Amino acid sequence: MEECDYCGASFDGETAYLEHLGDEHGNELGRIEQRRVAALESDDGGSNAATYGGALGALALGGLLAYLILFSGGAPGIGGTDGSSSGSGDGPSAVGSVHYHGTIDATVGGQPLDFGRQRFQLQADAFHFENGDGQRWHVHAEEVTLAYAMGTLGIDVTNETVAYDGTTYGDDPNETAVVRVNGDPVNPSEYVLRKGDHVRIAANASG
Repeated sequence: MEECDYCGASFDGETAYLEHLGDEHGNELGRIEQRRVAALESDDGGSNAATYGGALGALALGGLLAYLILFSGGAPGIGGTDGSSSGSGDGPSAVGSVHYHGTIDATVGGQPLDFGRQRFQLQADAFHFENGDGQRWHVHAEEVTLAYAMGTLGIDVTNETVAYDGTTYGDDPNETAVVRVNGDPVNPSEYVLRKGDHVRIAANASG
């Protein structure tokens, strides 16, 4: 079941959902939705599956390249203070095959992070914030771990530490680093985000 982010209408299949987006919300769509609708509309009467499959393949390749850049140290400042990340899996798969949401509350160094800011918007195909909304995240792939998701935003999270903007919290007795999903502690590199998850991150120096 697909639910429209713009009007709340529900659709049984992907095709009906994308047709609705193109017909009713063409001028409101974010980058990801525009690409999905364009892939559907490019069908000439019999090649829709192949066309959309190719689009998904392109999205998957883009997601893989982004992952390799993020986790190989090719993009300093993202995923950790040195460009690395705690994520140990193979990264997201089947980009474009799913679409679900959750929420987040993050405070680092005593300051809440506003993911509605442009620097946090549409940073990766597999996981992102869009349309200036900094509270509801979007997942568009399978196997999106919490570590990967936060890494796309420049936040490196482990079981014990949170690193952001050149500072690591939790590696000193006078600091706290809390990473929770739905109120429970998780291993960020292994925990795969699920529909409706609420993520809480709090990292502070005690004094």
